[in-house]
Amino acid sequence: MKYLSTKIGRLRLIALLEGLSLLVLTGIAVPMKYAWHDPSLVKALGPVHGLLFLFFVINTISVGIEYGWKFKQTTWKVLLACIIPFGTFYIDYTILRRMPPKEA
Repeated sequence: MKYLSTKIGRLRLIALLEGLSLLVLTGIAVPMKYAWHDPSLVKALGPVHGLLFLFFVINTISVGIEYGWKFKQTTWKVLLACIIPFGTFYIDYTILRRMPPKEA
């Protein structure tokens, strides 16, 4: 529940979900599609991952504006993390969890 009460908390939750969906997509669904010719998981998880990706980008920009992040110092790192496997987990550990929460 604490994740839902602040913008940074919501961003951390979305980062976790987006990171997990990317790992499942690239680590399980895509190999299933090409090795076993079964695209069903890609068809199911692809749109979910796409929505989580968009939510992550929108929330990153929103939090960046609210917290006054400098784009060249912080925002680009957080945005880049969502396209690298394990990137969102690293960003959560190094940047996001250290941000002081602001009430929504």
